[in-house]
Amino acid sequence: MRERADQLTASRIPFVHARVVFAEKPTSAKPGDEALILGDGTMVGFVGGQCAEATVRAQGLSALRTGECVLLRIAPIPEPDQHGKLVVHNPCLSGGTLEIFMEPVFPAPLVRVLGHSPIAQALNVIGSTLGYEVAPWVTGPLTNVDAVILASHGDEEEAAIISALKANVPYVGLVASPKRAFAVLDSLDVTPDMRARVHAPAGLNIGAQTPEEIALSIFAEIIEDRRAPKRIRELPLLGDGQGEVVSAGDSAVANDPICHMVVAAVDSSIHADHDGSRWYFCCLGCKETFLSDPAKFAGVA
Repeated sequence: MRERADQLTASRIPFVHARVVFAEKPTSAKPGDEALILGDGTMVGFVGGQCAEATVRAQGLSALRTGECVLLRIAPIPEPDQHGKLVVHNPCLSGGTLEIFMEPVFPAPLVRVLGHSPIAQALNVIGSTLGYEVAPWVTGPLTNVDAVILASHGDEEEAAIISALKANVPYVGLVASPKRAFAVLDSLDVTPDMRARVHAPAGLNIGAQTPEEIALSIFAEIIEDRRAPKRIRELPLLGDGQGEVVSAGDSAVANDPICHMVVAAVDSSIHADHDGSRWYFCCLGCKETFLSDPAKFAGVA
């Protein structure tokens, strides 16, 4: 499992590490069992049977959206909320109660820097110290890039800014004086909303003068931008209807039409197609029950 986690980290693929910390008999999982959950719902490892896996998969996708660790308690009978734990009632759970610690693991933020100026060099040193991955600007896709900083003092700035804006890079910063920053932004062939996303001049106004101080002010602004509260749609515990797929950030969840558990609506989940719709289930038992009389459970006349 550690080798697979290392491979994902090296490939800059975010995942959730799930580890069983409590297992009440009878249960197939044991304390120490672990699994990795990827953004497409793929699970590698073992933290319980199909019913427990369905809950862990759905909550893993939620953890990837929120970025927060969670202590998940899966119980076969309803339980009151418990401080510090997310309690989920799984009526299909055949074994005892499970508690699973789930930790989202993200790659180091990737920052692309255009230019070879002293400020560009200082950005590399300061960023690396902060745990960021700082790399030179390259023409091409900006997939998974967290910030683009233009520190070339005029060389290829406009094209790089437009590329970063079109790629929806979260932070785009231009190193320039206020006067030149205004002129550069005014020359961009982009919408006003896109232009407003450029931090120009880049960095917080802390009176920075040296390249190192300017680099520090820029990373302080990046940190402020990354830590700013963002409206995140939490994983719903119940949908508005059986089998309804509910958008949740970059993923989706659905209600099992048999037991009403929230499950991940991804291809790797247990599912069945009926009358042009796809239905998701926590286990094969629920799927088989559904297929025995789809019209009954799908509400089809």
